[in-house]
Amino acid sequence: MEFKKEIIRLIILTGVLGSLLYIGGDKIAYYSKEEEQVLLEEAIKRAVVQCYAIEGMYPPDVAYIKKMYGVGIDESKYIVHYEAFASNIMPDIKVIRKTWED
Repeated sequence: MEFKKEIIRLIILTGVLGSLLYIGGDKIAYYSKEEEQVLLEEAIKRAVVQCYAIEGMYPPDVAYIKKMYGVGIDESKYIVHYEAFASNIMPDIKVIRKTWED
């Protein structure tokens, strides 16, 4: 009788631990995607500042950043909002993830 109780406890504990690992894995994947988005935005901003330091102007658009400064943007995952007002004013830059399901 005591042996059956131990087996049942072990099965329940295994189920609980498995559930926690599954939930934790989803959270890790979510935060990894969030971190990837933040890193891309930071890379774009560094390239923009570098352009200003070297060329004396901010880049006119994202295509210029990609071409001249080699920033890779996965356009299947991200939308880059880049609003340049003037060549001597820091542009507004936002990276938006298209979907969280990939």
